[in-house]
Amino acid sequence: MSSITIRNLDDKLKASLRLRAARHGLSMEQEVRNILHNILAADECPANGLEFALRINQRFKGLAADELVLPTRTPTRPVPNFGKT
Repeated sequence: MSSITIRNLDDKLKASLRLRAARHGLSMEQEVRNILHNILAADECPANGLEFALRINQRFKGLAADELVLPTRTPTRPVPNFGKT
């Protein structure tokens, strides 16, 4: 593992980071690692749609969508006549 040092970090930014880490129950270092990981992972472009499909599948897995009650369809309105017989 490697490490980096960030100099001249604004005090207000550091305080916000400390509060955010505390809300998540993490150290500031771990919070920064999570932020960097999430930002950089979002920038990665998948090579094909398969990765996207797998992420969608994982997100909705376990929702039992087959058990959802679908509303009954209502008939569409009639086509207007416009004076034709």
